[in-house]
This record gives sequence, C-alpha cells and structure tokens, in this order.
Amino acid sequence: MHFESAFVLLFSIATAVAIAARYFKFPYTVALVLAGLGLGVVHIFEPPHLTKELLFAVLLPGLLFEAAFHVDFRKFWKNKLTITSLAIPGVVASMGLTALLLSPAMKGMNYLEGFGLIHAMVFASLIVSTDPIAVVGLFKALGAPKRLAILVEGESLLNDGTAVVLFMLVVSVANGEKFTVGGATWDFIKIAGMGVVIGAAVGFVVAQVMQRVDDAMVEITLTMIAAYGSFVVAEHFHYSGVIATVVAGMLCGNWAARLSMSPTTRVAVESFWEYLAFALNSVVFLLIGLEVQLTSLLASWQPILLAYGAVVVGRAVVVYGVSGLLRFTSERLPWSWSAVLTWSGLRGAVSMVLVLGLPEDFAHREMLVNMTFGVVVLSIIFQGLTVAPLLKRLGITGIKDIYQEKYELARGRLGAIHAAIASLEAMRRSREIPVDVLEPMEREYQEKALAVEQELAALKQQSTRFHEEEHQEAARRVLIVEKDALFDAYQKGTLNKEVFEHLCAELDERIAKTKDAEAHVPMEDAHASPEALAS
Repeated sequence: MHFESAFVLLFSIATAVAIAARYFKFPYTVALVLAGLGLGVVHIFEPPHLTKELLFAVLLPGLLFEAAFHVDFRKFWKNKLTITSLAIPGVVASMGLTALLLSPAMKGMNYLEGFGLIHAMVFASLIVSTDPIAVVGLFKALGAPKRLAILVEGESLLNDGTAVVLFMLVVSVANGEKFTVGGATWDFIKIAGMGVVIGAAVGFVVAQVMQRVDDAMVEITLTMIAAYGSFVVAEHFHYSGVIATVVAGMLCGNWAARLSMSPTTRVAVESFWEYLAFALNSVVFLLIGLEVQLTSLLASWQPILLAYGAVVVGRAVVVYGVSGLLRFTSERLPWSWSAVLTWSGLRGAVSMVLVLGLPEDFAHREMLVNMTFGVVVLSIIFQGLTVAPLLKRLGITGIKDIYQEKYELARGRLGAIHAAIASLEAMRRSREIPVDVLEPMEREYQEKALAVEQELAALKQQSTRFHEEEHQEAARRVLIVEKDALFDAYQKGTLNKEVFEHLCAELDERIAKTKDAEAHVPMEDAHASPEALAS
C-alpha cells in the first residue's frame, strides 16, 4: 500500500475510533492503542512504521509545540520548583532506581544471560519520559485541580528532553566510550542549555516578525517554522531539539500570542494547533498499537512485568521523595496528589522510538524492544483506564465530582419544564384546550420550575463555578449567532468586504476574551477538600 493511502486509512480509522470513544465515553488515546493492536493482529494493511525519522521530523515537534503553546507561563513559573525537580533530577533518580531494581531481578530469575546493570540503565533511560496526553483530558473532564494538570503537563514537556539526553549519554557509555561524572554533567548541561538558547532565539525572531505582520495565514506559518525550525536547528548541531521546541512554544504562546497577534489571528492560530495536535496524537497512538507484535510480547511476559514493576516503583519513590522535600517550601503537595502523579506517568511513543533507534547489533536489543513496547502498552491501557477511578477514590476531582451531577440533573429538569410551559402557552393561544383545563397544569409546572430554580440557586451557592459555566455557555451561543449573522450578511451582499472584516475582527477579539475568561474559571472553591485546594 502506498504511503499516502496508508495515512488516509489511518485518519479514517482514527476518526471512527474518536466517534466510538466519545459515544461510549472511553478514553480516546487508549481506544486508539487498542484499535491499533487489533489491526496489527488481523494485519489488514501495511502501516507506516513508527521510526525515529517519522517521530522526530513530523510528529514530536508539533505535539511538543502545541502543548507548550497552551501552557500558562505564570502558572508554570509558580510551580517551577516542583516541575523542574521531577523533570530533571527526578528523571535521573528514576532512571537509577529503575535500573537498580531491574538488574538484580533479571539476574535472579536467570531469564537472560549477560543482562547487566548497563543494559538495565539503557532501558531505564529510554522509558523514564512520560506522556500525559491520555490523562490531561480526563483531568479536565473530571474537574481535577488545574494545578495538578499543570504539574503533569509541565513535567512531561521537560522530561522528554532530559530523557533523550540521558539516553544518548548512557548508550555512548554502553558502547564503550569513556565516562566521568563531570564529563556527563557538562554534556548534559551543554546539550540541554543550548537547546534552551536555540529555542529562545527562534521564538524571539518569530515574535519580532509577527509584530510586523497582520495576516493569520502568515502567522500560522510562522508558528510552524518556530515549532519545526527550532527542533531542526538544535538537532543539526547535536543539541536537544525537544527542549528547543518547548522553549519556542512557550515563548510564542505566552509572549508572541499576547503582544504580536491580533485577536482574529490568535483564534485562527489556536484553532489550527488544536486540530494539528488531534491529528498527530491520533497517528501516534494508532501507530503505537500497530507497531506492537503481541506474540513477541506474550513470549517475554515475565521480563515485561518485571520491567513494568521496576518503572512504577522507581517513579513512586521519586515522586513521593520530591513531595516530601517540597513540604518545606511554598510548593507543597498533598500526598494524594503524589499518588496521582505516580500513576499518571504513562509512557508513550518517545520510548518506543528511542529503543527502535538502538543499533541492530546492540546487546539484548530484542529483549529491550519487547520490554519497552510491553511497558508502554501496559501503562497506556492499564493506567490510562484507572486514572479516573483513582481520582474519584482519592476525592481530588474538585467540586465537579460532588455537585456536578445534581447541577446537571437540575438543569435538565428545568429545560424540560420550560418546554412543557411553552407548550401549554401555545395551546392557550391556539385555543385547542379549554383554559380551565390548562390553568391548573400551568400552575403545577410553574411550581415545579420555581422548586428547580431554588435548587439551582442553592447549588450555585456551593460554587461560583456553576454561574461562570452558565455565563460562558451563554456567551458562546451569542457569539456564534453574531458570527453567523455576519457571514449571512456578507454572502447576501449587505456588507462589503472591508466592513465584514472589521466587524469580524471585533467579534474575534470578544471570542479571545471569552476564551481567556473560560481558562480562568476556578476549578476549586472553599467547599472542596483541603487537598484539592493545594496550590
């Protein structure tokens, strides 16, 4: 099958999976991996392989940039100690612990001759990076504290770069190159630091160009250049392309978007990257499932389970250790959040691509591939499906979990009652039913409406969030009506192009303000648990 045909088929499958996942309220990314596993078993078509070239040249820069573009730098900076602790020294410690746990376990069961500490370190270095995509959406849907989502997403943005650099250093040692702690530290600082410099430089240049241009299509293209250009430049000079793209994304999203983009352009850019992230994620998770050979994994189930256990334990020790140290700072975390941070550390495509990039003659390569693929699949399916129950069990889903169901039921009842009242009024106007029959029914429904309105008012006293949600819903509906009216008037010739564009720009500015307001709707309040309010 041609490459183009395979991608069309992949997007068609991803679309079908997205529709089914939404209908059955199933995590989309988990559904994609399961669909990929199923398609890999039946082998209907030959998909493109998840190679390093495909991931690094096409998929990863776009995904990293989109995530960084939407990270609020002020919130990121407010949690900088937690995020950097988990993403840099935490990743190094997690790698060491995982390797120390795995190496004796593999030797103890005599499963593989010659599998030593260095091979365990290679595995640990490529598996430590986390992929939060499957869980961040759940956090939003369940009303989890926004700070928790910032921690998970912020850590993932940085630990990808840390993991890639560590992997390069560990593989070079495994291949016999000289190792010193000072040399390795300097190499790490140089590779990561120059990634920051290159990303900042590209982001700054793109922002300067944007200030001199007011064209949505051109500015979308400039963000694409920032995403992929920063990655390509950094990788060309053998520095961290991952970190360069993250820095460029945060600069464009927090500085360029606010200072250089008009409201119309900002809406267009955000819509473009939102779709691109959906498309790239669909391809990544589907290819993860398609890349896995179930028969090979089943044959290596024992080392896979050992590796999975070592990875989870290593992360748990690091997360709880960092949480313990942070209790002496202003960024202290509730212990229940440590459980969520541990369990939400899913592994993804970066790990799979790194292991596939090992030389064919690398010692124990096949076992390392099976262990990595097995851990990735287990984490996505097992942890991805159990994060939501864990959040609910720990009681940190915010006010939504406590009151949202009652609120939505009351809203539904009130809508049905108002529809019935409108129908009775229509009967009265048409004189289809005698007034003496309608009046008692109208009084009954008015009383029901009053009771439900009082229930809604009581729920709103529990949280201002419900009022904010209603306001945002009303604002969205009104803006949609206004934009539709503008398009109708323009198509009918009532408005000329200049007037239409001017009015659209005003409307897009209001849309941008509405999105900003929506992004700051409080997720917690005084009635939530103390741990849910930690900040």
